[in-house]
Amino acid sequence: MRLRTVAALSFLLAGLLQPGQSVFAEEPVIPLLWDAKERLPRPDLSALPRLRFLTTTDFPPFNFLDGQARLSGFHVDLARAICARLDLADKCQIQALPWDELQEALEKGEGEAIIAGLAATAETRATYAFSRPYLQFPARFAVQKSRPLAEPLHDRLQDRPVGVIVGSAHERMLQDYFSAVKIVPLPDEDALHAELKAGRIDAAFGDGMRLSFWLAGAESEKCCRFAGGPYIAPEYLGTGLAIATRADDALLPAAFDYALQEISAKGIFAELYLRYFPIGFY
Repeated sequence: MRLRTVAALSFLLAGLLQPGQSVFAEEPVIPLLWDAKERLPRPDLSALPRLRFLTTTDFPPFNFLDGQARLSGFHVDLARAICARLDLADKCQIQALPWDELQEALEKGEGEAIIAGLAATAETRATYAFSRPYLQFPARFAVQKSRPLAEPLHDRLQDRPVGVIVGSAHERMLQDYFSAVKIVPLPDEDALHAELKAGRIDAAFGDGMRLSFWLAGAESEKCCRFAGGPYIAPEYLGTGLAIATRADDALLPAAFDYALQEISAKGIFAELYLRYFPIGFY
């Protein structure tokens, strides 16, 4: 039963890849979260006086201040692309606030939407209305380049030491889906990276995005790479990031869904993804 569960988890990736892409490809894989056959209606936003996105400056590469103190990042460019697809570029504004001021600003009508890495959960859905997710964070294995592993990793990693952060959702996921490995619980990311780099574990298991930043950074010294996966498991890792609006707003979430699907279909999302995540985490 567990083997079938692992296989099902891996095959969830199939719906997230562009046609012709492979999980083993050297080139970055672009996540595809939209059904190309689905046709979403374009809402009429002609009566909307302006569209103000609220974000923060402390979540790079999603939103940050660049060297010229200009608001930049994946979320900023995604918001601009959404405005362009909705023909609202002349009504579009993006404002940065401290994280703990975003909800109050939205409720007071100082903005129409929050695009700042807010996850759509049962708790946040009690406060906000959401677009569909525009990005999910898969779990990934990382291994040393000199000791590569190929699928099926469930078989290759049996009785081999795999590091994971203790108490994390990834540890629970590893226990449930890869119970044959020798789980090595580690206190934090620094310890996880150090153990993998030193070769004291055969693989590290964790958040694909954060691992991608480490793999691309100087601290890894280009020691390692992804292996297998990615593994999409909303029951462990959540449903991903979405754009939040006021709870009573039914129009804007539908408009954002339309724009996000158009952005994906026209390759704009892929361009933004590759711009900000050069080592893709899919």
